Amino acid sequence: MAEEVKLIGCWASPFTLRIQLALKLKGIKYEYIEEDLSNKSPLLLHYNPVHKKVPVLVHNGKPIAESLVILEYIDETWTHHPFLPKEPYHRATARFWAKFVDEKIFQTALKASAATGEEKEQIMEEIGEQMKLLEKELKENDFLGREGIGYLDIVAFSIFYFFQIRQEVMRIELISEEKFPVLWKWVGKLSEIVGVKESLPPRETFCLHYSSHKDTGFKIC
Repeated sequence: MAEEVKLIGCWASPFTLRIQLALKLKGIKYEYIEEDLSNKSPLLLHYNPVHKKVPVLVHNGKPIAESLVILEYIDETWTHHPFLPKEPYHRATARFWAKFVDEKIFQTALKASAATGEEKEQIMEEIGEQMKLLEKELKENDFLGREGIGYLDIVAFSIFYFFQIRQEVMRIELISEEKFPVLWKWVGKLSEIVGVKESLPPRETFCLHYSSHKDTGFKIC
């Protein structure tokens, strides 16, 4: 019996992107359903009645919501090319930094878009310190997953690629080659990997989209 895999998402969402990356890197065939979050579909409301957000993975009729939860579900369901390390300590460490990316770095960036003057400068300094902490995790490795693209690589890349696009449009420098050479090189390297590159929407399309939503700051679909 063939498995049915569907992904309900928004093309400009970094959280949808991370699920597309995971499915692509695992070689899992799926149906993609684009969601208009300004007019949420009955399908989305049915499968994610709690948060009413994307992404939602539907596997054989059963929905899984929240991108970090979905990533772990994918890794546990399709066990080839594992994303999370086998050793419990390393698994816990990957989860810790993934939450750090979403709950600290990304959330602080959201605050920056609404701030002005001295407050904004302080927030930008805070983001810089947070980025430095994550950059240390890369050290001299090619990937945050150490031996290959792992769980933390997927989580962090989806956000930092989004940062690069956003700063081109909004001119808010969150990640630069000068300040974060290791992270900058890492984003560039991942962007050229076949499975990753094939999952990325055209950069020009991203820029056009965010140019038309400058007034929403870092708000994303």
